[in-house]
Amino acid sequence: MTKIPGKQMVVEAFKKEGVDIVFGFPGGAIIDVYDALEKDGSIKHVLVRHEQGAAHAADGYARASGKVGVCIATSGPGATNTVTGIATAYMDSIPMVVLTGQVPTGLIGNDAFQEVDIVGITRPCTKHNYLVKDVKDLPRILKEAFYLARSGRPGPVLIDLPKDVQNARAEFKYPEKIKLRSYNPVVEPHGKQIERAFKLIERAKQPVIYAGGGVIIANAHKELTKLAEYIHAPVTMTLMGLGCFPGTSELSLGMLGMHGTYCANMAMANTDLIIAVGARFDDRVTGKIEAFAPNASIIHIDIDPTSIQKNVRVDVPIVGDCRRALKKLVKAVEADGRPPEVWKERAQPWFDQINAWKKRHPLTYKEEPGVIKPQQVIEKLYELTKGKAIITTEVGQNQMWTAQFYKFDEPRTLLTSGGLGTMGYGFPAAIGAQMAFPDKLVVDVAGDGSIQMNIQEMATAMEQRLPVKIVILNNQFLGMVRQWQELFYNKVYAATEFSVTPDFVKLAEAYGAKGFRATKPEEVDETLKKGLETEGLAIMEFAIAREEGVFPMVPAGKATTEMLLV
Repeated sequence: MTKIPGKQMVVEAFKKEGVDIVFGFPGGAIIDVYDALEKDGSIKHVLVRHEQGAAHAADGYARASGKVGVCIATSGPGATNTVTGIATAYMDSIPMVVLTGQVPTGLIGNDAFQEVDIVGITRPCTKHNYLVKDVKDLPRILKEAFYLARSGRPGPVLIDLPKDVQNARAEFKYPEKIKLRSYNPVVEPHGKQIERAFKLIERAKQPVIYAGGGVIIANAHKELTKLAEYIHAPVTMTLMGLGCFPGTSELSLGMLGMHGTYCANMAMANTDLIIAVGARFDDRVTGKIEAFAPNASIIHIDIDPTSIQKNVRVDVPIVGDCRRALKKLVKAVEADGRPPEVWKERAQPWFDQINAWKKRHPLTYKEEPGVIKPQQVIEKLYELTKGKAIITTEVGQNQMWTAQFYKFDEPRTLLTSGGLGTMGYGFPAAIGAQMAFPDKLVVDVAGDGSIQMNIQEMATAMEQRLPVKIVILNNQFLGMVRQWQELFYNKVYAATEFSVTPDFVKLAEAYGAKGFRATKPEEVDETLKKGLETEGLAIMEFAIAREEGVFPMVPAGKATTEMLLV
C-alpha cells in the first residue's frame, strides 16, 4: 500500500465521512492541511473572518443538516478562538469535529511560538479529544472522532495535529468500523422499562409530555407526535426542543420554564405524570427544584444515563435512543387496544383546565402608539415567512421573544445556543445553515449587542454569496441584563446601555449588502418585506421600545408558578 502524508489522510478521511464543507481560518501550523485540501479540490472550504465564527458555522451546519460539522484552525490563538464555539456545541450536544494545528512534536512543552495545550484547555468541553503523536495512528483517530461525534449523545471532538505529523508518511488504513471498549452507548431501550412506563401512562389523568433537543437529535419528532396525538397528551418543549412537535398544534403548550408560557408552567406544576424525552431538567426549566412538579411521577427517556436522576427523582428511567423508545411506547399503547377517541375523552377534563390557563394568561404584549414592540416584529416575521424559514438567534431578549412568538412546526428550524447562552452565535450559525441549505430562507434574529460580537462574518456571507437575512432588534441596551437590573437592582443600569452603536444600514452597505430600517410601527411590515425579498445578504434594523421586557418571567430561585406577567 502506498504511503501518504498525514495532511492527505485528513482529506481522505473527510471524503470517506461524507464531509462536503469545512469552515476555517489558516495559519502556519495548519498550512499543510490547507495545501492538501486545495490540491484535492473536492471539499468546499469556507474562509471565515474569526475562528469563533468557524466553530459556530460548523455548529449551525450540523444543527440544520443533522450531519457532523467540521472546522479547522491553526495553533495557539487560532485554537483558543474556537473554544467558545466548542463549548456551545458541547452544551447542546452538537456533532462536530474540530481540527487544530499544533507545533512540531519535538517543540511541544517548550513554549514554542503559537503553542497552547488545546487538548488540556478543551478537555472539559469536548466529548473527547486527541493529540496525534504518530502518523500511523491518524486514520484510526479520524475514524474514532467522527464516530464519537455523531453516536450516543453527540458532541464536539477535537484533534490536535502537530505540523511534523501532517507531513510524516504512513499507510492509510481507514477502519471500516470502530469498537471502543470503554464506550458502548445503549441505543435499545429495555422492554421491561417500556412496560412500566405504559402502566404509568395508563393510570395518569393529567399527563404532560416534556420534550427537549434530544428528540430533534434522534430524529424522533414523528414518533413523539404520534404518541402525543394517540394518547391526547399536551406537549411542552424546552428552548432546544422547539420544532420537535408542531407549535401550531392544539396539543402544544409552547415553551416551559423561566420565560415559558403560563399554561406550560401551570400544567407542569399540576401534572400527575411527566413523560420527559431527550431533556435534562435543567435549572431554567425546573426553577426552585423543591417546588417542581410536586405531584408528578416521572418517566425519563434519554440516551445519556448520566442525565437521568441528575436533577430530579425519576420513577421510570429509560436509557436508549429517543426514537426507538418512542416507537416501543407507541406500540405498547396501540397494543392496549383503546382507540385515540377513548384517550381523548378521558383527557377532556385536563384539557378544560389547560385551556382555561391559556385564556387566563396568553402570550401577549402592550402596544404603545408610535413605538415598535419587538414581539410585533417577530409575529410579522412569522406571518411573512409562513413559519417555513430556518431561524437562528443570538442570545438574550431577542432569543426569548423568538421562542415565544414564532411558531416552529418542524425540527431543525430553530438554531440557538441553549446551554451556554452564547452571544454572537446566531449569525455564523446562519451562515452554516445557509451553506447546508442554499435554497432555504435563513433568518438570524439578533440584538444590537449580540450581532456586534461576530459582525465581521458579514464578509464571509458576502464572499460566499449567501442570502442570509438579519433582523436586529435595537434597543441600545444589553436588554436581558437591563431587564434584571430594572426588576431586581432598582433600575441601576450598570454597564448595559450603549451610548454608541453603529449605523447598521451603513454597515450593511459597507460590506456590499443591503440595509433597511424601521423606526415606527407602521414601517415594520414594509421593512421586513424589503429585507426578505432582497436577493442577497440583508440587514433589517428595528428601533424597538428601549425598556421592553420578556414576560412571563420566573425570578431566580422561585418556583415556576411564581411568574412575573406582563
